[in-house]
Amino acid sequence: MSNNTLKLKYHRLILNEAGLKTKIYFSTLFVLITLGFFSIPFQSVYSHGLGLDTISLIDVAGKKISVSIEMPMYFTESEKQITVTAIDEETKEKANNVTFLIGLFHENKMIFRNYFFAPKGSLQINVNPSDEGKVRILGEQDSFLGAWHATESQPIELTGPVFESGGLFHFEIEIRTIDDPTNIIENLGVYTADVSIAETTSYIQQDQEGSDVNFRMKSYFDKISNFEYNSEEKIVTFSLPFDWSEKTIAHIPFVHVEVHFPKDFAEFLSSSYVGKVNGINLFKSSVTVDDYTEEDERIIHFVLLSDHLKFLKNEQKKSGMELPNNMMFTITTGEEVVFPMIAMTKNEEIQVDLSWNPIDIEPEKNAMFIFTIRDGVTGNNLRQSSYDFVIIQNGKEIHRTSGNAVIGGSFEEFTFSESQTGPTIIRFEKIRGTGMATEFGFVVVPEFQSIVTMVLVLGVASSILIIKKKPLFSNW
Repeated sequence: MSNNTLKLKYHRLILNEAGLKTKIYFSTLFVLITLGFFSIPFQSVYSHGLGLDTISLIDVAGKKISVSIEMPMYFTESEKQITVTAIDEETKEKANNVTFLIGLFHENKMIFRNYFFAPKGSLQINVNPSDEGKVRILGEQDSFLGAWHATESQPIELTGPVFESGGLFHFEIEIRTIDDPTNIIENLGVYTADVSIAETTSYIQQDQEGSDVNFRMKSYFDKISNFEYNSEEKIVTFSLPFDWSEKTIAHIPFVHVEVHFPKDFAEFLSSSYVGKVNGINLFKSSVTVDDYTEEDERIIHFVLLSDHLKFLKNEQKKSGMELPNNMMFTITTGEEVVFPMIAMTKNEEIQVDLSWNPIDIEPEKNAMFIFTIRDGVTGNNLRQSSYDFVIIQNGKEIHRTSGNAVIGGSFEEFTFSESQTGPTIIRFEKIRGTGMATEFGFVVVPEFQSIVTMVLVLGVASSILIIKKKPLFSNW
């Protein structure tokens, strides 16, 4: 039997195994997560800690009213506004002549507590942070309750030392009038909502050689503290305030925080990571790698769904430990490499699956790169798919060849020289004669190093988009 025939049989075997693994490992869980985090703006997601929270079905004078509170995730020059909207759930229209009593709190301190009037059911408060010593509200006040309201010439404005830092902002809201501005409603109760402004912090840590490494943390829930990188054990730890009460957990769809570090920080690069909260292993679906959002940074996303939070609470109770008032996160490099790696073109029309053999690619040893070009929607093989196969190191092209995947799948071979070690990019260009491309990355390991190949699925191809269709679910 010829060498090419053996290779083709091996290629088909890998494709069959890859398809089976895809079916086993991926499920619909990350449809929600990925759509929420990467496909649509955070502000449009009706969720705690994501720029918008909704209080549902308040009984107001026989009407079912929902109140949404929205703030931008980042207070930029063009986006500095708090929006509070009351919706009649029966008509799906905005309620009329609503007076809100709103209290806003941050880090257990009250920013303001005042009446606000929204004649058409939607209240906008412009935010103008300043160095003034106290918080002030500017606008017009009515003579009935002293409620602030906007006019054509004077919008409502919140000014002073506000939103100087990110984290969780707590709203306490009462509805005091509806339909008629003088129709006072008593004893409806106080309803709460929580909205986050992204908090980004930087930490300079040292690697095993004593060199500085810049880690960045981004939290969409609350403030990060106690960040540390242990270079000897290759462990990142940090904590996040958290109330483990049933009431809090029931109100939270998910908690999302990010760890950022340089893509060229080889010491902490890995094909997978193991995450823990308060010493309890997280589901694999809770820890995802993102090499696509930032050009020079790898991002590790922690995403804890409400069911995950309940699981973590139960596991802590089983161990007999007293529930703390925080989450202590740890993340370490994993040893598992799961093939195929999956990437999609920017427009999501084409998906490329890639595996290679051997897993540890070393110089002077032949490496086989096995791939399948698929329809990005159906996942079916795209027959007669032309491509350019490109290998890049240190920003320079070291190999290029053109080919045609007759059955949608094929392989390319390459032997790296002793001088061609380190981070390497595999790029598929001109796929099916178009300008579409995908990228994958790995490390060519010097022969004397017995480390696992580190996979860096990079930039142009947003692999996270395929994850939303076939998310990792292997723990459940």
